[in-house]
Amino acid sequence: MAPSPADARQGTLDLLILQAIAREPMHGWGISQRIQELSRDVLQINQGSLYPALHRLERRALIKAEWDTSDNNRRARYYRLTADGRKQLAAERAEWTRYSRAVQLVLQNG
Repeated sequence: MAPSPADARQGTLDLLILQAIAREPMHGWGISQRIQELSRDVLQINQGSLYPALHRLERRALIKAEWDTSDNNRRARYYRLTADGRKQLAAERAEWTRYSRAVQLVLQNG
């Protein structure tokens, strides 16, 4: 059974978050800004979507959160990938590549 559109969007958001923190731990606002920056302002993640996704990923032990001080001297939760999170990111990237190539083939040849 194919995922519902809501499941697909949720999975895509999870993938984007995992990718955003792959290099270094980031706080929530930083994650949303990084995704927006890398997408050249096409993707804008609101807090109502971001924080539930972060909590979901944390419950699945794909990310871990720790309190620290941000650049503007405020306490913030910084999220980093766990070993399982790195494995999941690799698997989801491969699946995304396979899926997007298939869609591109249909668009080019349809």
